[in-house]
Amino acid sequence: MLANSGRSVNLLGKFRAKYEAAMQPVGRTLGKLGLSPNVISSLSLLAAILAAFAYASRAPVLGALGLLISGVIDMLDGAVARATGAVTKFGAVYDPVLDRYAEFAVLFGMGFSGFVGWPWVVFSLCGMVMASYTRARAESVGGLSSCRVGIAERQEKIILLLLGSLLQPVFALALPGAVVIVGILSHITVVQRLHFTFTHTRGSKTNV
Repeated sequence: MLANSGRSVNLLGKFRAKYEAAMQPVGRTLGKLGLSPNVISSLSLLAAILAAFAYASRAPVLGALGLLISGVIDMLDGAVARATGAVTKFGAVYDPVLDRYAEFAVLFGMGFSGFVGWPWVVFSLCGMVMASYTRARAESVGGLSSCRVGIAERQEKIILLLLGSLLQPVFALALPGAVVIVGILSHITVVQRLHFTFTHTRGSKTNV
């Protein structure tokens, strides 16, 4: 692995260590109950799918509730893995893959609701997927130990979508506006991660 600072510069990055520490007792408790990180990741996806159906049924507040539950559960799988020492390579692949499916489900639900135009759904999804893909390639082919940089990661995007969902009943442009902002921030994050990778891999060779 190439040496790099790997510091998170996203909006909530500086709070990551704090909330991960706060979740440790919960992780230990869930681990004692026999819940594996991969099972918890699957439950997170299930909650996201239920949120998608709520959005598609034009119930944005219920959709926000499902999205919030999905996000909380998604934090728990990492807490369980760290607390029980059940951090596996498969889990490191399984969790982000399910995260992408969750993003597709939720955004498609918003599209089917009619609240958000499909061009903006596609715009936002492309940015979200490419931000994750850029990080994955930087850490695999690029050899960086971490490329968790950029203005917005998944937590920031969920918060924006939650706010847009809760405000949608009183402000017709709240949810579409949130989706557009998420898309813009995601594409900016792609550029930031490419720049970060270029800076820390300059002159490095690869066979890929």
